[in-house]
This record gives sequence, C-alpha cells and structure tokens, in this order.
Amino acid sequence: MRVIESVLNNKDYLEDLITRSTYHSNAIEGSTLTYAETYAILYNDNSFKIEGKEPREIYEAINHKKALELVFKSLQNNEQFDERFIKKLNETINRDIKDTEGYRIVQVFIQGSDHIPPEPEKVPNLMMYYIYNYNHDEQDIFAKIAKYHIDFEKIHPFEDGNGRTGRLLINCELLKNDLPPVVIVKEDRVKYFEFLRNNDSTGLAKWIKELSTREEERMEKFGYPKN
Repeated sequence: MRVIESVLNNKDYLEDLITRSTYHSNAIEGSTLTYAETYAILYNDNSFKIEGKEPREIYEAINHKKALELVFKSLQNNEQFDERFIKKLNETINRDIKDTEGYRIVQVFIQGSDHIPPEPEKVPNLMMYYIYNYNHDEQDIFAKIAKYHIDFEKIHPFEDGNGRTGRLLINCELLKNDLPPVVIVKEDRVKYFEFLRNNDSTGLAKWIKELSTREEERMEKFGYPKN
C-alpha cells in the first residue's frame, strides 16, 4: 500500500497529521492558537471554548487543512505538478484573509531576512522556469526537495502565505515519492530559517530525511505497517 493511501485510510493518524501540520506551520508564521484550539477548530470540538483570538488565525487553521486536503486529492488523482496547482494551493491558504489570486503584483519583503525577493514583473518567468526545472530534475529526492524549497522561498511568488505553501509542497513531493511526510515544528523555527537564510540545501536535505524517518516511526505507532 502506498504511503498516501495508508495516511488517508488511518483516521486517527490523518487527524494527528493534519492537526500537527496546521498548528506548527501556522505557529511558525506567528499564529497564537494552541494545539488544542487548532484541533477544536479543525474537527468541530464544541466542548472546547476559543476566546480572544483574531478571526484571521481561525481562517488560517481552516484554510491550511483545506490546502492539505487539496494536496491529498491531487496525489490521489495523479495530477500534474504545475503552476495552476501551486496557485490554487496558495489561494486556498489565503481564502477569506487576503483573497489573492495568482502571483503577486507588488514588491514584498521577508521579515527578518536580508534577502529581497525579485520584482513582481519577474515572478511569472521565474516560476515558469521553476516548474520546468522541478519536473525535469532527477537528483536524489531529498536533495531535490530541499533545493526547490529554498528556491521557492527566495522567489516568494505570492503576496502572502509563501512559507505555508512551500511547506505543503515539501509534503506533496514526499508523498508523491511514497515517502512519509514531515512536520517542521515551531520549536525548530530558527533552525529551519537558518537553512533558508544560508541557502543550505545540503543541510536542509539531510534534515528533511531525518524528519521523514521520524514521522515513519510515529506512523508505526498508529498501526502503519513497517517496510
């Protein structure tokens, strides 16, 4: 059985993965929702009261789950990895927050980074080459994922949600290659950003591989069969 099928067929693990992915990916970007609040929002746990949170944070949680489900659906349907898919993923993440469509048309800056993303008029061509090179690159899968994740974040093709979109693309590629997904936890935020800031694709590749192995061990506790 393929990893994606095992993930989708195990309700307990699927909820665990979606909740952890959503909580940590949003927390990396500054969300103040707790893990319990995130689960309550995603799975309609009415016994848990959520107070004093911004509507944006609630939408971020709901949207991230929908975007992850979009990844699952794309993999099940063997859809092509293309610009349409990436744009749809980002639109889903930003729904009811910014409601942006397509690539950014404004200059953006990355908080805490000295890297300045390219001008908006350059983004369409950069993304066209990004997709072409991505689909024709046959290097080691972890090296490939790391390189193109860093490239994606440097292009920063969208007005908002680039980090969340990029991390979803990591798991899309892992699952497509029958590998366990990864969850980059908020406690590793500084480590993760250091890989990006230093353009360290070798270090990031090694780390993603370790995280994927660690996730497989977690999956086994939920009844996922060992290889």
